[in-house]
Amino acid sequence: VKMMRNILIYACLGVILAVTSCRTPKLAVNATPENHAAKEYIERYSGIAVREMNRTGVPASIKLAQGMVESDYGRSRLAKVANNHFGIKCHSSWRGPVIHHDDDARDECFRKYNAPEESFRDHSDFLVSGSRYRSLFNLKPTDYKGWARGLKSAGYATNPAYAEMLIRTIEANGLHQFDLGKAGSSFTSPAVYGSSGRTGTGVESGRVNAARGSRYTPSAASRVMSRNRVEFIIVSENDTYEKINSDFDLLSWELEKYNEAPIESLLTPGNVLYLQPKRKRAEPGIRYHITREGETMHRVSQLYAIKLQNLYKMNFMNEGTDPESGRRINLR
Repeated sequence: VKMMRNILIYACLGVILAVTSCRTPKLAVNATPENHAAKEYIERYSGIAVREMNRTGVPASIKLAQGMVESDYGRSRLAKVANNHFGIKCHSSWRGPVIHHDDDARDECFRKYNAPEESFRDHSDFLVSGSRYRSLFNLKPTDYKGWARGLKSAGYATNPAYAEMLIRTIEANGLHQFDLGKAGSSFTSPAVYGSSGRTGTGVESGRVNAARGSRYTPSAASRVMSRNRVEFIIVSENDTYEKINSDFDLLSWELEKYNEAPIESLLTPGNVLYLQPKRKRAEPGIRYHITREGETMHRVSQLYAIKLQNLYKMNFMNEGTDPESGRRINLR
């Protein structure tokens, strides 16, 4: 009897251990702090990543992956104190607030923002305006591997495994779904622009439908995007006045007229170049813009695809004048 009782006890213990060992790995996989932090980050920032992709051409997957890696899912000191999610240092062009932080050297100068959304927007502008990143904009918008390797080659980060870190982050979290132009159905992104009163471009834009761009050459059509229902391209290093006119079937006077500036000032790589007349006001939901230091009315006009004359009228400003830093510019 005693032997039978011992056998039963050992058998029960064996069953308990077997059940426990089967369940433990599943809990460990699904409940890690990193998985939870990644999910929260994607839910909060996927919307703005897509908007910025459509505004400037930086893939949403790359933007999200860089934000997650650089800011430790928004938990780093730079992210919490300075809303800096991309580790962008001050550089000589920065005129905004700063924070000092130890990085490659002690007490380095980093950019500081009023909100994370400003960091996402400045990251896009930083890549678009940086000459060493220009070649990346010739890649297909879904080529996240090319972008990751290009960023490392261009010197965005000193970590030799930076490209692999970005690619692994993208694939582990399915971030490439956002490169299709909208936030994934499994995520809920907050409204970070528009009538909420927060600053930002608020531009709902996207790649132009192939049928609409059928008058362009195939290679040219792949470059065309839309903002405020106005087609535009990002100027590349190889663009010339004659080439653009030929590729996009434009008359000699159209580019200057649509962009309201001499063509010589428009053909700087990274600039937005409209292929159609701009609108009289911003699209619904986009109410105003807060200017930065040195920002001109023409830049605001280009940023939102609004005719310069209408922008002056809406803000009771004399044509040819520019706003002071921090001024609210009405867009509707």
